[in-house]
Amino acid sequence: MNLSEYADRLRRNESQVNDRMVEAMRNATMRAVEKAQELTPPNGDVRGANTRTGDMKAHWATDSQTAPQQRGNNLVTVLANNVQYASYVNDGHRMDRHFVPGLVINAAGILDYNPGGEGGIVVGTKTTYVPGLHMTDEAKKVFQSVLESELRRLGELFE
Repeated sequence: MNLSEYADRLRRNESQVNDRMVEAMRNATMRAVEKAQELTPPNGDVRGANTRTGDMKAHWATDSQTAPQQRGNNLVTVLANNVQYASYVNDGHRMDRHFVPGLVINAAGILDYNPGGEGGIVVGTKTTYVPGLHMTDEAKKVFQSVLESELRRLGELFE
């Protein structure tokens, strides 16, 4: 096939190519959101304050934009989590020694937060750094892998 034949085939299949590219982006972004949710706490061990609600996990689906938007010549999707503490869980954070009023160890030996209660705990004495879970890095890898796979199938239009 020469260049002009290839260009003619591309023009004939242009709408199919665009539709498949949009679908590939949507699928890849949805798989990335699923991966981010899978790696976001709570995912098994739910001990500790602020790990039980699942707010951060739920926000991947509500804050991400999985439907591709056309911006110039680009299709754009967004993997996002707008929960205030999301970057700390993803990237990690320092733990300076400080007193947290209402944070207690309950009868079961589990860290619990009781804002109206008495007492508190000094935190940051043993753990000076909490490593991040890097959910977005893993989600980006899944996005890339799925998109490459989907776009390989796009080549079928030209064989």
